[in-house]
Amino acid sequence: MRKSVAIIKPGERYLILLKPYSSIASLPPIPSSLDSEPADLSAQLLSILSRPNWQKHPSLIKLLPYLTPSHVSSLFAFNLDPQTALNFFNWIAHRPGFKHNVHSYSSMLNVLILARSLRLAEKIRISMINACRSIEDVLFVLQVFREMNATDGQLKFEPTLRCYNTILMILSKFLLIDEMKSVYLELLNNNISPNIYTFNAMVNGYCKIGNVIEAELYVSKIVQAGLHPDTFTYTSLILGHCRNKDVGNAYKVFLIMPQKGCQRNEVSYTNLIHGLCEAGRINEALKLFIDMTQDNCCPTVRTYTVLIHALCGSGRKVEALNLFNEMKEKGCEPNVHTYTVLIDCLCKENKMDEARKMLSEMLEKGLIPTVVTYNALIDGCCKEEMIDDAFEILDLMESNNCGPNTRTYNELICGLCKKRKVHKAMALLNKMLERKLSPSLITYNSLIHGQCKVNDLESAYRLLSLMNEHGLVPDEWTYSVFIDTLCKEGRVEEAGTLFDSIKAKGVKANEVIYTALINGYCKVGKIDVGHSLLERMLNDACSPNSCTYNVLIEGLCKKKKMKEASSLVAKMLTMGVKPTVVTYTILVGEMLKDGAFDHALEVFNHMVSIGCQPDVCTYTALLHAYFSQGMFEEVDYVIAKMNEESILPDLVTYAVLIGGYARLGFTHRAFDFLKCMVDARYTPSLCTLSILIKNLSHENQMKETRSQIGSDSVDIADVWKTLEYENVLKLYEKMVEHGCTIDVSIYGALIAGFCQAGRLEEARGLVHHMKERGMSPSEDIYNSLLDCCCKLGVYTEGVRLVDAMVESGLLPLLESYKLLVCGLFIEGSNEKAKAVFCGLLSCGYNYDEVAWKVLIDGLLKRDLVDKCSELLDIMEEKGCQPNLLTYSMLMEGLERTENN
Repeated sequence: MRKSVAIIKPGERYLILLKPYSSIASLPPIPSSLDSEPADLSAQLLSILSRPNWQKHPSLIKLLPYLTPSHVSSLFAFNLDPQTALNFFNWIAHRPGFKHNVHSYSSMLNVLILARSLRLAEKIRISMINACRSIEDVLFVLQVFREMNATDGQLKFEPTLRCYNTILMILSKFLLIDEMKSVYLELLNNNISPNIYTFNAMVNGYCKIGNVIEAELYVSKIVQAGLHPDTFTYTSLILGHCRNKDVGNAYKVFLIMPQKGCQRNEVSYTNLIHGLCEAGRINEALKLFIDMTQDNCCPTVRTYTVLIHALCGSGRKVEALNLFNEMKEKGCEPNVHTYTVLIDCLCKENKMDEARKMLSEMLEKGLIPTVVTYNALIDGCCKEEMIDDAFEILDLMESNNCGPNTRTYNELICGLCKKRKVHKAMALLNKMLERKLSPSLITYNSLIHGQCKVNDLESAYRLLSLMNEHGLVPDEWTYSVFIDTLCKEGRVEEAGTLFDSIKAKGVKANEVIYTALINGYCKVGKIDVGHSLLERMLNDACSPNSCTYNVLIEGLCKKKKMKEASSLVAKMLTMGVKPTVVTYTILVGEMLKDGAFDHALEVFNHMVSIGCQPDVCTYTALLHAYFSQGMFEEVDYVIAKMNEESILPDLVTYAVLIGGYARLGFTHRAFDFLKCMVDARYTPSLCTLSILIKNLSHENQMKETRSQIGSDSVDIADVWKTLEYENVLKLYEKMVEHGCTIDVSIYGALIAGFCQAGRLEEARGLVHHMKERGMSPSEDIYNSLLDCCCKLGVYTEGVRLVDAMVESGLLPLLESYKLLVCGLFIEGSNEKAKAVFCGLLSCGYNYDEVAWKVLIDGLLKRDLVDKCSELLDIMEEKGCQPNLLTYSMLMEGLERTENN
């Protein structure tokens, strides 16, 4: 009775499995149809292969879609005839979609060694080495390689020089340099003489990490062995010098190659071109690119990609695209990396439509985008606040079997936080953990920033605790967010205390932290503290930047200390910090507010004369001042100047223009700019719409309106409390009359106005109005309505809205859920409250955030201890346990509330 062959399984050493032939009789029958992966597939395979003409067996064809390299490895654990094993191994290798890995090669290798088919075994061993796709693969192969050399048993199979050379090249490829050196010494210990390929592998490995000194020792060994360095040797040295940022010596090696009788090839040129590009010498790289023809070398896809990447990185996108088109015309097909470089460049320039077209072109050519390609697109969408598009890219990515990584989620989380969709960002944290991806410092910093942005500092601090719990150390960016938020909330002393504590935590305050704290003190009028912080900053060897000086200058201006502000501008220059357009805009804006128009224009003209071009903020300050004084000619001049300088209005500029003309009674002009604003894809704010509505409601009192020149203030709450519904419809008609496209976001702003004033019926009326025009309420609209219902105590209507949202795939804000659940409990609708909470748990929210906002901030703060315990039980029953740290917070809160 024969014993089965030995196999090497992933993560295991040699394992001899005893499986007699008789075991075949006990194998499960071969199924006639397959709906899911069959059970004991390897055993079924063995049953098929034991029959003659197994290649034509119908059951084998049915099993094929399920076969993986691990099944092949398991199959060879049975006592299979070596020839049959080899035939099957080769047969399945040619099946579409199947590819052997290092483990299946290892299993086949064991079969052949035991059968003493060493010539075939050597071929399989070389193929196994070349099949390495990761460092884990290489280390596994290295283990196999060494054990075959070390053992004295049946599996003894000493490596050949070719085998040594192949594994040295793989170790070099994956930068496993210490292992490479060890294998080289093993080769010498086995009394095998290195050849040129051995030495070249060593030279290449050391050059890849920029260790040219060690590489040159092996070049000298080439000469000592009576061999001659070849093109590969010199090309590696060029790479080594370039990796060492020593392009001069790389060039020297490049120049001596012909003198040494070595023909330069495409890789020699590409390595040097890459080195020049990395050194910022792009024009020299382009010249060398043209010179390639002198050595009869044709640029490769890598040559083109290196240059395209460099041109994109230096803002020369047009040249990059020209080179991209040239390579296609010359028959050099761009690869995934080429397209990724261009897609990334287009995304960074906010050319998202062009980037999407480039992705489509890639896919049409059958190229498979990598996670880097998709990340570039997702990042571009998020930076442009195109969150829905970003998630479309994520869906496309996953449908193409490309798994998102930590960076993908970080970009999406950052984008959602930017749009104040923190509950969705926190839900993505769940997704990351489900995918076994580790949240990074960037993940937590983004989420902390998001919580602070929605004024939930308490949840931000809880995230800080979770971050510490996961072994991540907060950095200066983490603390800068907390200090900035505390200052914006007017809690400057707390911010100062936190600032004083971070040094003990091993964090050095950077210019962002100092600037945020200085700004906080200036905002509360403590300019002297701001100045002392500036001095402390300089003593700490932390260089203030223009932003630091600007917040102090603004603080002085607010205190009407214009002379001191001007002196600080002069001090900036002595400190080597150049005043920016923001610096001058602060000064100009304050002078205009004080009515010092002549002085303001002097400063304006000075900034232009020194080459500091006014931006949209500067012109907006001028417009605001001129409108306040009814100076129409000056307003027209500023608008004309902006057009002349190609400076596009931003959201604030449009608000000033619309508000300015509306207050002065020039309704038609105001609506003209409203159309421009909407066409530019800006959504008018509630304040802007309130001004227009107020203006329309007083059209018959134009004289009174015009007498209110300079009255900028509009009490939004007052407008929406007293506003007649018909005036909103009148606004709608006026907008249509002026050609404005009225989309969901404009309806959202109007509905938010009524909801904030507690006018639910009017808000519902607008929802009906938009539905009649074929538009569905957005998530923001639903959240406005839900918040209004909760604040009015109309909880049954709130429950209906939640159901409608969830049914439409929308997520209510946890703040609204908190109000709804607490309100239902307080009014005695306990079962409804629990039902709402159960529904919440199935929507994908982050369980920690649910516990923080609904249980702790909601129920416990309202002394609803029993209800909190009940909902916590529900979470546990449904397997929605929060983190242990959150659980501890809950226990402490429950105990504290009970004691009180």
